[in-house]
Amino acid sequence: MLQVNNLSTEDLYETIPSPPDEIPLWATNEGKAWHRLSEFEILARAEEITGLSLELMFEALPSGVWGIHLVKGKRGRIYINSILPLIWRRFALFHEAYHLLNHKKGARFWTHTFESMESFENRADSFAWAALWPEWSEGDYSDWA
Repeated sequence: MLQVNNLSTEDLYETIPSPPDEIPLWATNEGKAWHRLSEFEILARAEEITGLSLELMFEALPSGVWGIHLVKGKRGRIYINSILPLIWRRFALFHEAYHLLNHKKGARFWTHTFESMESFENRADSFAWAALWPEWSEGDYSDWA
């Protein structure tokens, strides 16, 4: 789950992550296949990989939450906070998609392993940056609405 501290518009911009100095090679390699995909294409690709039937929802989420995903049986839903600007909605979508693709046992399982939750979230952030990088670096996200 990707979180921010406060969802007022002013404070939101203070919590926006800065781009990384370097994107790990593993993330760059995995992110390439996701470059410039539409939301529909992102969900279709994630469905193909996970075998889940996925739905994307934009909702007003609790303070501090950018996105969350839920899975029950063969169905999944990704919620993205509707207050986020378009580029950060996309970032949150890639972040949550990474969890669906790679952390199938969920956060509850990962909190009881030797891998830290920070690592769990940092990997999802790295993937999101890698998938988003071409649009971010070119400022090419005005037509995502």
